[in-house]
Amino acid sequence: MSVAETLAERIAALRPGTLPAVTVGKCEHLLTDVVGLCVAARNENYVRSALAGCDDDGSCTAIGHARTLNAAGAAFVNGTAAHGEDFDDTFEGGPVHAGAVVVPAVLAACERHNPDGRMALIGIAVGTEVLCRLSLVVPKAVHKAGFHPTAVFGAIGAAAGVAAALGLTARQIVDAFGIAGSMAGGIIEYLAEGAWTKRLHAGWAAQSGIRAALLARGGFVGPRTVFEGVHGLFHGFAHTTNGDYEALVGDFGARWVTDTLAFKAYPCGTMAQPYIDCARRLAARGVRPEDVIEIICEVAEGTVHRLWEPLGDKQRPPNGYAAKFATPYLLATGFVHGGVGLGAFTESAIQDARVLALAAKVTFAIDPENPYPSNYTGHVRAKLRDGSVVEERQPYLRGGANEPLTHRDLIDKFNLSVAHGRWSTEQRDVVLQLLAGLYGGRIDLSRLRG
Repeated sequence: MSVAETLAERIAALRPGTLPAVTVGKCEHLLTDVVGLCVAARNENYVRSALAGCDDDGSCTAIGHARTLNAAGAAFVNGTAAHGEDFDDTFEGGPVHAGAVVVPAVLAACERHNPDGRMALIGIAVGTEVLCRLSLVVPKAVHKAGFHPTAVFGAIGAAAGVAAALGLTARQIVDAFGIAGSMAGGIIEYLAEGAWTKRLHAGWAAQSGIRAALLARGGFVGPRTVFEGVHGLFHGFAHTTNGDYEALVGDFGARWVTDTLAFKAYPCGTMAQPYIDCARRLAARGVRPEDVIEIICEVAEGTVHRLWEPLGDKQRPPNGYAAKFATPYLLATGFVHGGVGLGAFTESAIQDARVLALAAKVTFAIDPENPYPSNYTGHVRAKLRDGSVVEERQPYLRGGANEPLTHRDLIDKFNLSVAHGRWSTEQRDVVLQLLAGLYGGRIDLSRLRG
């Protein structure tokens, strides 16, 4: 049996009502988080452009908008919105962002083809699990090859989630995997200038998953060896067929890595977040920006090309989106303003003189012992004008497995997100009530429109 066949059999064997309570809870949080993020971004220029670029109207919900689209179009717009502010969940072993891909894909597919909340729950759990586990087969290799793992593995994860939600057979799921493998893609050249393409990767993967699953359901045939084949997914995007495929299929359905998903505390690159926490603690100790001569951050080699180089652009980002992946700017913002919120990436915010003055003093040194990607840590060492040196360490990602956000934290985040998107408190409360019961009833997303 191929890897895809083994995985498909285990997916097809899952039934509603069999998920562990912890996994159900994580999927409930994913739903709330993704819907809130879609609303937060609904008025942003990139979401309006994504919506304008769709000519496939239908009956499915683009969250926060009056216009309705077909299932693939709704998945694309919602995935782009959910990932667009880089405030969505993270799987620390990847790193990949599952919720922004899988939730929009499954919701759109169910709204159009199978409005059963129990099956939507199964689909979101399966799609998230597949996406996260794929990132463990050859860790870091996809990023090193110049591709965005969320985009590459997202097409497969979305196909798995939609296939599970629509009740495809094991044979059809194999075909869906094979088809999605030819739809996967996503280069990380957006890093060069802060272009918008990373934002659409989650949406493109979501709509690709829907199309792959529907093609498979219709009888279209995909390659069984899509994962391990000599010209398969990992050969194409990781430049190797040698990987830990047991990490994908070994205990699938018996252990859920989905349970360890992290929810972000700040709307920016995940690996930068522990450094923001360190900077906030430095400021809380009474250190002032003008007291600082230099801040040296010890970092993982695997994060340098995305978050630290070229250093000048990371200290003075050219635009708000580039700032989300610029650790010196993010650290300085957290230090000066006590945190990093959705308002930290406007054109005026990235010109803040105090922030830029401090960011210019931030540099890095590679720590060969850094545990990335298994764990995201932070370590800053500040040299002060009085000759002293002060240090702060963050041993893990806040919001992750070691210090997860509470249910109350996530509701507060939802409230902030929808307020940013200019929804009324009445709309907010109606939607929270809807989401609380969505997995137990019929999928009706009409109240998420407008």
